[in-house]
Amino acid sequence: MSSSIRRRPLAAALLASVTCLGLLTACGGEDKGSETADGKASAGDGSFPVSLTTAWGRTEVEKKPVRVATVSDGDTAIALALGLVPVITPDVEDGDKVAEYKQRAIDKLGVKKLKTYDDTDGTDYEAIAAEEPDVILGMNTWDMDTDHAKLSPIAPVVTFADKKQSDTLTWQERLKTAAKALGLTKEADAVIAANEKAITDAASAHPEFEGKTYTYSVVHPEQITYMSYADQDPGVFEQLGLVKHPRAKNYSANKNGVSLENLDELESDVLLMTYPFGDEGLLSASELESNKLFQSLDVVKKKHFAVVPSENTLASAIAYPDALSASWVVENLTPILAKAVAGE
Repeated sequence: MSSSIRRRPLAAALLASVTCLGLLTACGGEDKGSETADGKASAGDGSFPVSLTTAWGRTEVEKKPVRVATVSDGDTAIALALGLVPVITPDVEDGDKVAEYKQRAIDKLGVKKLKTYDDTDGTDYEAIAAEEPDVILGMNTWDMDTDHAKLSPIAPVVTFADKKQSDTLTWQERLKTAAKALGLTKEADAVIAANEKAITDAASAHPEFEGKTYTYSVVHPEQITYMSYADQDPGVFEQLGLVKHPRAKNYSANKNGVSLENLDELESDVLLMTYPFGDEGLLSASELESNKLFQSLDVVKKKHFAVVPSENTLASAIAYPDALSASWVVENLTPILAKAVAGE
């Protein structure tokens, strides 16, 4: 589910994913758009002005934007996926290496490095204002309730229609809303279609995935978290053909801890785990994998167990897929799943 939304360090992103993994959904229904009472286009069909409803009122985009600023990494992903180089973005990497899928997009657009602002203390309104953006993308932020009043005098703010949608919108829905305001609906449709093709092609190439039960678990600082609980949105695992274990019905967003005494709860056809917190996790990979109860699990003994790496941002991108990372997740997760299903 949807990448941390602001994508602070990966550990923080995955901690948030205990309750906010709801972005791992498939594409939402087609939005035909409409016209407002005053006749302004809201469909994003390339005509302007465009009027959008947000949780803070109407946003009016008078002409096709050229200069786009972003307030989160997910919004930067939207801009890059649509072929736009933002005039300024938050410095979410904090000196770390840029994620591979993001770097690919940056290279493709012919820029060496994105212009950023220090977001340690939140959104830098002055830095954004200095770039004189035509619009500000805020489709992927939890901070809009605080930010909107200070961003809206700078430029039209493109954001969600209901405050609850900060957690619930799919990346496809976020992309399509932003694309309306940018006059790039066709480009957004192409991005979504490419992602759907990547999933379909991968599933077709691996019919052995179909119907295999899976458990996905994250080692957090205070617990081992059963992430693939029953009400969890299906996400990429199930799009590729896997299904949740029947035991998943015993877990929920508010009841997802697995104790060391109950590691057999992780039993499944395929077990996937990730360790994003390193030394700050409940226990390290070597400590868990040397646990006698863990070693006794059939899924472990038969080598249907695999680790989803966090160092290359794959675990974060699974938790928070966005317009830029979704196809890359399929590309990188599929071989891991193939080895786990085969017991290699």
